[in-house]
Amino acid sequence: MWLQRIDDKIAALQKREAEQQHGQRARPAEPEWIVELGIGDGRPPAEVHMGGCYAAGKRRRPVGRDEARRLLASGVRACSHCQPDTALDILDLPTRPALATAGH
Repeated sequence: MWLQRIDDKIAALQKREAEQQHGQRARPAEPEWIVELGIGDGRPPAEVHMGGCYAAGKRRRPVGRDEARRLLASGVRACSHCQPDTALDILDLPTRPALATAGH
């Protein structure tokens, strides 16, 4: 009786582990670029992020490299944390405001 319980428990744990591994393999790949969407009519793009950026909000959609470059060039803000403009080698965007230095 005890041996059957132990065997059942082992089988259940093996099945659960196999399901977890299958879920990890079947998970879609993280997008390379993300556009965070604003609120309101049409949900306009608000900010461009790299795929794994922790600062990206919940309203977002994946975009390709070309669309991310186009959005940044059209004036959509680049995330200050992951800096997608730097990763995309876009150098001619308007500069971010400089931080105030102490003593001024």
